[in-house]
Amino acid sequence: MHFLYNQVAYLLEFLFRCITLFTHRPRKKFLKFVNNQRGLLKSITASERTKADDRPTLWVHASSLGEYNVAKPIVRQLHESGRWRVVLTVFSPSGLDYLKRYRQHAEAVYPMPLDTASNVRRFLDAVRPEKAVFIISEYWVNYLLELGKRQIPTYLISANITEHAPFMHWYGGLWRRALKSYTHFFVLNEASKKRLQQIGFDNVTVTGDPLFDNARKVAHTPYENAVIARFVNGRDVFIAGSIHDKKDLELVSTLANRHQDTRFIFVPHEISPENILRIKKRLLCHAERYSDCSADTDFSKTQVLIIDFMGALASIYRYARWAYVGGGFTPYLHSIIEATAYGLPVAYGPCVERKPTAQELAELGVGRIVETADELDEWFSGLKHDHNRLAKISTTAITYMQRHEGATEAIIQTISDYER
Repeated sequence: MHFLYNQVAYLLEFLFRCITLFTHRPRKKFLKFVNNQRGLLKSITASERTKADDRPTLWVHASSLGEYNVAKPIVRQLHESGRWRVVLTVFSPSGLDYLKRYRQHAEAVYPMPLDTASNVRRFLDAVRPEKAVFIISEYWVNYLLELGKRQIPTYLISANITEHAPFMHWYGGLWRRALKSYTHFFVLNEASKKRLQQIGFDNVTVTGDPLFDNARKVAHTPYENAVIARFVNGRDVFIAGSIHDKKDLELVSTLANRHQDTRFIFVPHEISPENILRIKKRLLCHAERYSDCSADTDFSKTQVLIIDFMGALASIYRYARWAYVGGGFTPYLHSIIEATAYGLPVAYGPCVERKPTAQELAELGVGRIVETADELDEWFSGLKHDHNRLAKISTTAITYMQRHEGATEAIIQTISDYER
């Protein structure tokens, strides 16, 4: 099985390169990903060779900016302790661009090399991590096996172990072997702990999600944006955060078109000019791009403000009264915790199997799972002028957030205390 895994990994690496050569119109994001892989290990090796920092290296991998936000409070504290030199790897090209530009808690930010045996050896030889941290659902076989072989303490944070994970099935022996490299699993819930115990792992702690700590910190950190404040101008605003795909856009654009007396802020997951244009075409009302506006812009005829910069969504939620979070029509629902931190009622798509928080918030009445534009409209219309219900939801949401704080300290304590 390991031989087959390696062959597939090498084949994918080869195919990615061929696609960029022979496809006339590759997806821009995919092309960026492939381009980031070209000469990557040579670049990482050269960069690490010239570093002047002799502190031990903590390697943190997050597949995207959303996953990094889960780890952010942990990385921040470990970095600010002064003991660690932090190296961060990211898969997502957009997340990579942002984190390279604003790397407040990392000395180096790289794309993650593909999981081939040779890539893994070269990467670890160059970075030489003292410890490694992966976020949520990272089961890269070659990375884990090599980390175990080198006896490098390795941790999985904020894991939600589902029955669909490859190691939970008869064919998952290779992944179960790779999981033995994890020094400790920090999981979201008891169900995840029980599933790991079923396959022989007892090095598991239920800590919950560090994203609660990060979201609460962001919500309590002052943030002002003159353009958004000008657009809001004291009105109640609906925010559609991390609009992920055509289904998300269909729902929120239909809602905006039906409720032209309400102002909306759209925050697309992909901020390319093509995607911004696609959003504008779906709207019957006047919409403005954030980058085309200033604090003096006349928004009197503008119903929708489209945010075309990254990294501030968690702070922008403070301007809203209601929220929709995208990604819920895929397995990758984006963070609803960031909206909940402000006491907002929040709607999202139906694919919530990997998100226990989404299911819990729906049961509490704070969240709402919707599958159609009519369902989203029904939910919003019921809340729109019901101030008593909105106040009750806000209280429930804040209480829920407070109850789930504290994962960061528990995780940091375990990582810091463990010595090889």
